Parts: sequence; C-alpha cells; structure tokens
Amino acid sequence: MRGHGCVPDALYAKLGMEVTEATAERVAGSMPVAGNTQPYSMLHGGASLAFAETLASIGAVLHAGPSRIAYGAEVSATHHRAARSGTVHGEAVALHRGLSSVTYEVAIRDDKGRRLCSARVTCGVRQR
Repeated sequence: MRGHGCVPDALYAKLGMEVTEATAERVAGSMPVAGNTQPYSMLHGGASLAFAETLASIGAVLHAGPSRIAYGAEVSATHHRAARSGTVHGEAVALHRGLSSVTYEVAIRDDKGRRLCSARVTCGVRQR
C-alpha cells in the first residue's frame, strides 16, 4: 500500500517498507533486514526505531486529517534483540487519540514472532 499522503514513495523504496494496513487506529507493515552485522546497540539505534516511528507517524497524520497537522514525536523505546536478516514486521495501535495529541504503542517483531523493539510514540496535533 503506497501513497498515504504522509510518507513519500521514495522513503518506502529506500527502506523497502510495505504498509499492509493504514488507519488512524492501526498501522501495520513489514521491512526487509538483509545480513545486518552491526553490533546490537548500533542496530537498535537505527532500523527498528526508525521503522517504529514511521509506522506511528503514518497513523498520526491519518488521525490529524485534512484540517489539522501532526507534528513532532516523543518516543520511548525498549530494544529486546537484534534483527539480523529476514523481514521485520511492525504494528502501531492507537492507545489515545485526542484533539492535541495521539499516542501509539508499537511492536516490531522478526519472522519468528520474537519482539525486537517496543515503543510508545506520541505525536502532537494542531489546527492548520
């Protein structure tokens, strides 16, 4: 699924991201991980967290709708294990949807269903 109006196609292509569901309540997708050899801390400083933030940002923009703007992100993340190869799968589910902010609980898992990263992402929402 492409062209949500919130994430450019170039970013999808660069990350290899596939979004399979995108609503203000839930965003789900996958992203390939090919032969990562980075140390554990280096990997989680980038790929898993970037994927979690991207999924939550898609939901925030859809929540904001055409009359409001989603901006900024406050992220709290826990990293459980490194993703070395295969595909990672992510799901962002809305915990709170208000007029001034929206918060998503995000889980990133590997092909075996093991949790790689858990994150809570809050984005601000304001009038245009």
